[in-house]
Amino acid sequence: MTDLNILHYGAGALIITSWIGIIAFVGLKGWNGWLALKRAELELVAGHRGASAAAGEGAGTVSAATRIDVADLKERIRKLEAIAAGIDV
Repeated sequence: MTDLNILHYGAGALIITSWIGIIAFVGLKGWNGWLALKRAELELVAGHRGASAAAGEGAGTVSAATRIDVADLKERIRKLEAIAAGIDV
């Protein structure tokens, strides 16, 4: 094999590796953005449920069902973040 072929294949491997890295980076940024969106939605829903429960039961009182729902949603978020970080849950 000549030196020219070695440089040619080396450059091709470097380009392919670079593209894989770029695609992985963009994919992970999109995944983190999606998780941030879902986290914001959960906070909005939890805030809405807390406000409606407080209006129905008195100021400062949150029903047990609302707390369980929020805890369940937070646990789902933790699991999604663990999956995004590559940790086996």
